[in-house]
Amino acid sequence: MVRRFTYGSKLPARVTGGWDEHVHSRYFSDGPRRFLVTGSSGLVGTALTALLSTGGQQVSRLVRGAAKPADSSSASAVSWDPGRGRLDPDDVSGYDVVVHLAGAGIADRPWTSDRKRLIRESRVGGTALLARSLAAAPAPPQVLVCASAVGYYGNRGDMEVDEGSGAGTGFLADTAREWERAAQPAVDAAIRVVNLRIGIVLSPAGGALARMLPPFRMGLGGPLGNGQQYWSWIAIDDLLTTILHAAATEGLAGPVNAVSPVPVRNADFTVTLGRVLNRPAVLRVPAAILRLLLREMADEMLLGGARVRPERLLDSGFEYQYPALEGALRHLLGRPQELAR
Repeated sequence: MVRRFTYGSKLPARVTGGWDEHVHSRYFSDGPRRFLVTGSSGLVGTALTALLSTGGQQVSRLVRGAAKPADSSSASAVSWDPGRGRLDPDDVSGYDVVVHLAGAGIADRPWTSDRKRLIRESRVGGTALLARSLAAAPAPPQVLVCASAVGYYGNRGDMEVDEGSGAGTGFLADTAREWERAAQPAVDAAIRVVNLRIGIVLSPAGGALARMLPPFRMGLGGPLGNGQQYWSWIAIDDLLTTILHAAATEGLAGPVNAVSPVPVRNADFTVTLGRVLNRPAVLRVPAAILRLLLREMADEMLLGGARVRPERLLDSGFEYQYPALEGALRHLLGRPQELAR
């Protein structure tokens, strides 16, 4: 069955100055919420805490090491030590929403055995600790929005997958499956848990797009391998709104795909990015070179992929601002159509 999605006609663009206010008034019209955010120093966490703070929400950050007083973003801090399994349930008590984004960077370094162990443990162990502590808190939250990844599906070729599809194979799929299971103590404590299976987050401030921009701006970009692998992506603005939507939508629980409804093949992604930057994008990177340099990481992150559909977001009435890739890139990079001529 084909489902319709909106192009955000009801959401004013951020550049008009009304986007932030509209999002908060839509989801939290009855007043501010108390948010606790892990991973607040990362790409998504930094943007999320800024959005929440400027929108009048009460924000605390769950941070490693000694807690510090409120910073310029008005977000106070609470301390935990996931490496040693330390988190006092009293410290996570009394929040309305907990957003869990913490985890070692998947693409930051080559996948040595030690790196893979850190990636897995930072997600599975950290999530299990947080879920247990929330379950034991005197006043647990209403909802835990817990990051996961579309890596759950593994490499599916041209097959379209949604939240009802099973897990794939490989390191990322195994990690994502265990990551989601680690939140079970919170589920057992009647906390509504949303596992956001996040796709490639597009932002010029970091992540895949930021890494691609320098070579593409020099005209040195191009497809990876044969370019036929699907990249399921989401603009960071839509991801932030997805998090608030998940927090406020009582009917959402379990896995939710946080991706655009229009995934694209890698070759189409590179052509579109080149067009937005007004640069050629024809220098293909052979799969053999990527495998030589990155080994397992190349096949799972660059040469493979899944055609992921956000069925549950669409069913719940979520409205995308940037469902199509070119519009998203032009917004993020400040390249309106007339500048490309």
